[in-house]
Amino acid sequence: MTNSPLQQELATRDDQSPPRAPPDDRFHRALLHNVHPLAWRNPKSAVKYKLVVIGAGPGGITAARETAALGAKVALIERNFIGGDRLNVGCVPSKAIIRTARLYAEMRDADNVGAQVPGSVGIGFETVMERMRRIQARLSRADSAQRLSEAGVDVYFGEARFAGPDTVEVAGDKLRFSKVLIATGARPLTPPIPGLAEVGYLTNENVFNLTECPRRLLVIGGGPLGCELAQAFCRFGSHVIIAQDDPMFLPKEERDAAQILSDSLARDGVEIHLNTTVVGVRLDGTRKIVELVCGGDKFNVSVDEILAGIGRAPNVEGMNLEAAGVRYDTGTGIHVNDFLQTTNRRIYAAGDVCLEHKFTHAAEASARIAIRNALFLGRKRLSALTIPWCTYTDPEIAHIGLYVREAREKAIPVTTFTILMQDVDRAVTDGEEQGFVKIHVRQGSDRILGATVVARHAGEMINGISLAITSGIGLRALARVIHTYPTQAGAIKMAAEAYNRTRLTPTLKSLTKRWLAW
Repeated sequence: MTNSPLQQELATRDDQSPPRAPPDDRFHRALLHNVHPLAWRNPKSAVKYKLVVIGAGPGGITAARETAALGAKVALIERNFIGGDRLNVGCVPSKAIIRTARLYAEMRDADNVGAQVPGSVGIGFETVMERMRRIQARLSRADSAQRLSEAGVDVYFGEARFAGPDTVEVAGDKLRFSKVLIATGARPLTPPIPGLAEVGYLTNENVFNLTECPRRLLVIGGGPLGCELAQAFCRFGSHVIIAQDDPMFLPKEERDAAQILSDSLARDGVEIHLNTTVVGVRLDGTRKIVELVCGGDKFNVSVDEILAGIGRAPNVEGMNLEAAGVRYDTGTGIHVNDFLQTTNRRIYAAGDVCLEHKFTHAAEASARIAIRNALFLGRKRLSALTIPWCTYTDPEIAHIGLYVREAREKAIPVTTFTILMQDVDRAVTDGEEQGFVKIHVRQGSDRILGATVVARHAGEMINGISLAITSGIGLRALARVIHTYPTQAGAIKMAAEAYNRTRLTPTLKSLTKRWLAW
């Protein structure tokens, strides 16, 4: 049987040896039919495009759809698979398997909510991954090549290369444009560890192709990807080892948030090595022997698979950006100003290829800014965005706005209101008491500067605070919002009420007491 385009692509990547391809089942074939149809023929158009979008990930799809909806002529170029990381190797597959992993953990901990632990909790890893592929296939329908074409987008598959400041080449065709949006995303960094490439390792680009759960798995890196998948695979039955060269997971997050996560991973059974560096890897039969160093002491661990999650590099190579006069850096990506314009005034960039925050929602938001500035001479600024994010471990860790340390660096006085989840009725009844809500306000006011939420549903809860910050709603107003009872989001209202109590100064208390005494 001829390999699919996705299988061929994965099999030819030097940094993913040994190659792994997804099972060629009906869900995989349905996905391919939507994201890169075998019989697809690129359109033939001699018309100058108002906008050419390079990269059909979340940002690129958003830009192409919105431009077509406005009636403008738009082309979308994708070299691999529509949907980008989000659909194919990122958010969708990871959250699908995390959901199943959470269910397994809940079954084992059933007595926490007064239920009996099942006598046997069998794990069908193949079924887990089949469900993941089924979800990918289903979600791929919304932005399939066919639907994009029906929406007025000219979809091209192939490598995009600039042939000049106003021309892009793809699959032998030359597309002339008024404006271009580059949204080519990013890829996993290759760890510079001796022996790693030779023995083979996993990244987010091939870990979801596994059909057997590794018996022993080493995760390099304690960032969001490493922590999420370490916990999931541990709950699937792997003996998971994390090697993190920092003294704590999620080094950019609040220290107490990271500590809660560390404790949670340890309870799940993850073997944790902080302040530990991987210095070498070798093969011993079918086992991978990994050499680690911690505080000057060297030791080895033997594992079946290694997952590297140490960061991402922007996809800037191969587009001949020099011919278009676009400046870039292989580490930080395409250089853009606050309006997302590159050094070529016709060309804009959005998403992971140019942003520090490499999130799907950031890519979509930045793409909307870019097309408004490109097509309507707008002056929307990237710096005006307040971008929330979430690490989908259990509990989840979500954040928006400033951290206290950042406020101090900017000499901004801060007051923090903290509510522990153990004091929230719904968290107690759910048996989900780990975590807290912290809301930071400018001292002497109710203006929200930032917030961190650690809770089972932190990713949902942070959205209410995001709305408040974006809309200029302060804690005083949040205290007046009636929340349904009981919910874990009630912790946000409790923080707002805590702020209101600080407004009752001794003088005001005295006046109130006198008034009520009459």
